[in-house]
Amino acid sequence: MVAVRAKQIFVNLPVKDLKRSVEFFTKVGFEFDANFTDESATCMIIGDNIYAMLLVEERFQSFISKEISNAASTAEVIVALSVDSREEVDTIVQAALDAGGKPYNDPQDHGFMYGWSFQDLDDHLWEVTYMDLSAFPTQE
Repeated sequence: MVAVRAKQIFVNLPVKDLKRSVEFFTKVGFEFDANFTDESATCMIIGDNIYAMLLVEERFQSFISKEISNAASTAEVIVALSVDSREEVDTIVQAALDAGGKPYNDPQDHGFMYGWSFQDLDDHLWEVTYMDLSAFPTQE
């Protein structure tokens, strides 16, 4: 069997109002690639080779034959981001809340792992975590 080693990841998310979503995620601290942006889609840069394509619902629907799920009442995915510190977790989630996002879970501290989550303007779930592997509990 050959191991899968993707070079990039593009998470595609439906949004109701692209301009509003871009304004929201800009306030959170993300940037966008103008080369992959038009009136119905934009490419949000999450990290090296990690992107979220924000697609207006009509454009998103053109890629699928299923219904778009209602993220306000159902969840299909949690976009989980790993960052370099607890402070960065708090900064990102607080920026999302200040920009109009909604809290999802309270901050969770597991000693070696700290995380906090929010819902964006379209109710997609985002979890931001920091892991200190040096504090990871080992099996004796």
